Amino acid sequence: MSIAEAGEFGLIARITARLESGPASLLGPGDDAAVVASPDGRTVASTDVLVEGRHFRRDWCSAADVGHRAAAANLADIAAMGARPTALLVALCVPPDLDTTWAEDLAGGLSAEAARVGASVVGGDMSSSPTLTIAVTALGDLGGQAPVVRSGAQPGDVVALAGRTGYGAAGYTVLSRGFRTPKVLVEAYRRPEVPYAAGPEAALLGATSLIDISDGLLQDLGHVATASVVGIDINRDAFEVPGQMRDAASALGVDPYVWLLAGGDDHALAATFPPGVTLPDTWRIIGSVHEGTGVTVDRKPWQGGMGWDHFR
Repeated sequence: MSIAEAGEFGLIARITARLESGPASLLGPGDDAAVVASPDGRTVASTDVLVEGRHFRRDWCSAADVGHRAAAANLADIAAMGARPTALLVALCVPPDLDTTWAEDLAGGLSAEAARVGASVVGGDMSSSPTLTIAVTALGDLGGQAPVVRSGAQPGDVVALAGRTGYGAAGYTVLSRGFRTPKVLVEAYRRPEVPYAAGPEAALLGATSLIDISDGLLQDLGHVATASVVGIDINRDAFEVPGQMRDAASALGVDPYVWLLAGGDDHALAATFPPGVTLPDTWRIIGSVHEGTGVTVDRKPWQGGMGWDHFR
């Protein structure tokens, strides 16, 4: 059945049937607005948008994959403030001839990814559009902690990473060349593995700054360097090229460090911590903060591109 045949309210009923309620959802879909608990008294909010052909392709990803990707991009931003995600609001603009099953599976992916952190989809909106577009707003709770912002890095701090980089970018390159393997890389692009818990953990550990790596490690750390008015240097040797990534890079004629240092879509978290801090295994030190400006690799300018830019 197409969405035009199901109608707006028929589609809403089908989608809401796929959504689970999280502990912070006091009133979910079905009314004029949702009600979400905010025990801290402050709400962290972030919005992201995915446009077909720009952020995803239906021949590369299932509807559930797109749902996971859309949720992860927003939930990671909440974690990058040191907060715990609580709820998602989703606006869906779809072609009328799209099959209702695709929209239902999208909702299932959104709900499943949110459930990983105890959050839920609490509402949204939909409209007809020639271009399939998904806009997601994420809400979060700080749990009594101060938000960890980009502007707090200090000379002498260490730079640490939670999660992985390069996998999503490698998967994108593999798919764009017409291949579907290695599976570990393709699946990383389709469904990012985000270290959500590392965000609140970093806040408790005393992180001086924190950011979600969505557009590329070097580019996103550049935002921290600019906001904090410092320089950041990354150690290339801190990144080991996994075997399947090395093989794919060799086959495709790509420097794997371009994926690792400038590739997006993995949604790792990068933070700066005061010198001497003892970090758990969640975090690994990859560089340092110094007086100066910009981001370097082994104290030299990086020549392999910095990361993703929507308008470049």
